[in-house]
Amino acid sequence: MNSAQPPAGTALAFARHDHANCADEVLTRAEALAKANGARLTPVRRRTLEILLEAHRAMGAYEVLERLAAEGFGKQPPVAYRALDFLVEIGLAHRIRRLNAFTACMHPGEAHSPAFFICRKCDHLAEAPAAAVRAALESAAEKLGFTIERTNVEALGLCPACAEERT
Repeated sequence: MNSAQPPAGTALAFARHDHANCADEVLTRAEALAKANGARLTPVRRRTLEILLEAHRAMGAYEVLERLAAEGFGKQPPVAYRALDFLVEIGLAHRIRRLNAFTACMHPGEAHSPAFFICRKCDHLAEAPAAAVRAALESAAEKLGFTIERTNVEALGLCPACAEERT
């Protein structure tokens, strides 16, 4: 893969990049974030995060469990669910509700309001900043007297590669 940075405005997941470097950077930040929160990135938690980082796509809990079981981490669903819940709780992963799946957070430790762009053809997923969307939602909520505690913005469409295949 090309290690050059993607053009401005292009989501990293949909651009050619050094994926190993991308994953290593997130793992380094994850270790620091867990430690700062007084938590441990146990072997099963770390491996779960590594599995999520292997590709820019969301994975279901049972897919993660299969991988963990194949590597000797246990075959019972709580193994994967506990690790995934921990990663989501401390901000190292996100739950993608539309897919009932999980993806590694590409900005661990940063306060951010992400939007997820999901390719309906290849299932690749990109996380992008969505502060403007969050601000618009908060403005609308304020008019209703509603307090937003969490948002999950998901958009379904075609990634650049799949859109190019159609033309």
